[in-house]
Amino acid sequence: MITVSLCMIVKNEEDTIGRCLGSVKDLVDEIVIVDTGSSDKTKEIVFHYTDRVIDFHWINDFAAARNFAFSQAKMDYIFWLDADDVLLEEDRQKFLSLKKSLHPSIDSVTMIYNLSFDDNGNVTASLRRNRLVKRQNNFQWIGVVHEYLEVWGDILHSDVGVTHNRIHHDSDRNLRIYENRLNQGEQFSPRDLFYFGNELFDHHQIEKAITFYIQFLNTKKGWVEDNISACGRMADCYNALGDKEHELHYLLKSFEYDSPRAEFCCRLGNMAFEEHQYERAIFWYKLATQLGKPSDNMGLINHAFWTWLPHLKLCVCYDRLGNHELAYEHNEVARQYDPNHPSILHNKQYLEPLVKKTAKDDWL
Repeated sequence: MITVSLCMIVKNEEDTIGRCLGSVKDLVDEIVIVDTGSSDKTKEIVFHYTDRVIDFHWINDFAAARNFAFSQAKMDYIFWLDADDVLLEEDRQKFLSLKKSLHPSIDSVTMIYNLSFDDNGNVTASLRRNRLVKRQNNFQWIGVVHEYLEVWGDILHSDVGVTHNRIHHDSDRNLRIYENRLNQGEQFSPRDLFYFGNELFDHHQIEKAITFYIQFLNTKKGWVEDNISACGRMADCYNALGDKEHELHYLLKSFEYDSPRAEFCCRLGNMAFEEHQYERAIFWYKLATQLGKPSDNMGLINHAFWTWLPHLKLCVCYDRLGNHELAYEHNEVARQYDPNHPSILHNKQYLEPLVKKTAKDDWL
């Protein structure tokens, strides 16, 4: 059985670090915590789980801190988490099974990163991250902000899930880092351009965000998932500016980078619906229902667009066209995915009498 080092970087995580470490302490063979300047009780809590707590002078570079943490590992494989991540019990068991069965030829293991949930605990957004990597390969983190782990070789896509449960976040930190780098005249990589655009968008600097997204796309060197995401963000920007023409342009532009994604099909359906073009909206919503959800895609997946949401939209479209039978059918499909959704339950109550009346009239 392989051995595993958990390597983390932390700062002022007293609200979350105990929960995180408690969920994995018996799954790993050592815990290495690199503290980048905590002033709260983070270290005090961490010492209940490990004595390998190492200080690292923060230099506004996440990759540097993570690479330092990885350099302290001693086991066969390195596992990483953020302080507001946990492994739920089902995933703890999956991790243990993976640890027992993993062949040492595997260079990296991806795990599902569950980012948000609905009121019933169902995952609504997730992506994949390289989470468990062979130490001897000396894989490196790249990027001072929104860093990524560059891996190669034999990669296994596992079914282990890591649950993100954010409690607090310095919402201005990343933007400040990017702005300081820009002011110092640093040349941004395509990835930097994309994520700086995201930070600007999140801080409602819409027109400036558009500038950096355009720069990013014009490099033609972006990761396909970032290209597609940038198109979605550009559409968001133009929607906020009330520019429907450019919003439509960037939704359609996403198809240049890969086969259609359900999120974009639904958004195109929404635009048609707003214009009362119900047949056109049905085309896009139907296409969304016919696409297969990617299972090993490393990009963000908003699961509603791939499951119940387009069926709910189709229900409304068919109702507007007076086809209550098809409206009811699609609502029932949506209900299989989310049986307690209030809109779905409302539609069921509204449509059932109409469908029964139509059936009775047809019989007569």
